[in-house]
Amino acid sequence: MVKKYLVFFVFASLIIIASCKKEDAVVVADPLDGLNLPAVPFDYENIELPAHFLNNDFPSNFTFQFAAIESDNTPTTNPTTNEGALLGRVLFYESKLSANGTIACASCHKQELGFSDDEILSLGFEGGKTRRHSMGLSNARFYDTGKFFWDERAETLEDQVLMPFQDEVEMGMTLEQVVQTVKDQKYAATLFKGAFGDENVTSDRIAKALAQFVRSLVSVNSKYDQGRSQVSSPLADFPNFTAEENLGKQIFNARNLAAPSCNSCHLSEAFVAPILSQNGTTIGTNNGLDASSRDDQGIFEATGMNGHRGKFKVPSLRNITLRPPYMHDGRFANLDEVIDHYSTGIQNHPTLQPFLKDQNGNPIKYNFTNEQKSALIAFLGTLTDTEFINDEKYSNPFN
Repeated sequence: MVKKYLVFFVFASLIIIASCKKEDAVVVADPLDGLNLPAVPFDYENIELPAHFLNNDFPSNFTFQFAAIESDNTPTTNPTTNEGALLGRVLFYESKLSANGTIACASCHKQELGFSDDEILSLGFEGGKTRRHSMGLSNARFYDTGKFFWDERAETLEDQVLMPFQDEVEMGMTLEQVVQTVKDQKYAATLFKGAFGDENVTSDRIAKALAQFVRSLVSVNSKYDQGRSQVSSPLADFPNFTAEENLGKQIFNARNLAAPSCNSCHLSEAFVAPILSQNGTTIGTNNGLDASSRDDQGIFEATGMNGHRGKFKVPSLRNITLRPPYMHDGRFANLDEVIDHYSTGIQNHPTLQPFLKDQNGNPIKYNFTNEQKSALIAFLGTLTDTEFINDEKYSNPFN
């Protein structure tokens, strides 16, 4: 009888063990479950730039022009990789990285809006308003100094991406809380190991991954780019443009007006700010929005240099028609108001961009006709890249 029960006990035990093993196998979860990621990773590190980003094809008398690639701010210490940018993409859309789990980086930088915001001032995690309008992130890689925010207070993009998490209005976290929250996510170990070789989560790695993703937001397939590929010079008429769009392009690049061309401040074919001068500290500018600076001192707040009062970062014009309202404070509701400002509204601020003064030191007036205004807006519309704003590799992976 004892032998009989012993055999039964052993048999039952084996069944229980087998059952436990089977149950354990069932509950092993995929750490990436809940993320909509492709079987074959997206390519972020080998984004093909068009020839007009790699070469400066402006005539030699356009001495201030340069190829966009010359202003690439990617540091040697943080090259973009497929795995790093993938991790950055997930963190960019992770709403758990705000104090109440409601706000992500993408909340104020929406893909369909060229990674900008349609609010004048963006809303933080508790509904508070940010101090300035959210800047579009298209082609942030080509901002020469690598300094970010309207006042350039972040020395690098790697510095910038951590600051909104810690802002009391925007996301309301401490850096320690951000790191711990990322560690707590089931995808963290897998994605950090893929990006950096091991599972260690640090604020430095979070910054590097986010910066890699932001630098991958390269917009190079607009109507402008498609037309540019068919001609040898940016000044030639583009065969895919309407007559009005070509007229707008001519006005934008014109050097025979009484006032400087628009491309004096929106340079290269990435339409970004000038390359930093050898002894300069900023490539921000004052475009005469106000006659004096009061509540917002601009780049002066970061540098303390009087010559920087009222100066602000110059963003790329790529996807500009998707990004109203305009300027650092969102004061202009549409491009008509922007062009009206340059036409007749430039104010004589003490640090006004010298290009915007006449020979007597007074603000210039472009005095655009209605035809010229319409043409400029039509041309700016050709900088919209519909492929970019619909590209899955930049989209929300939690959807």
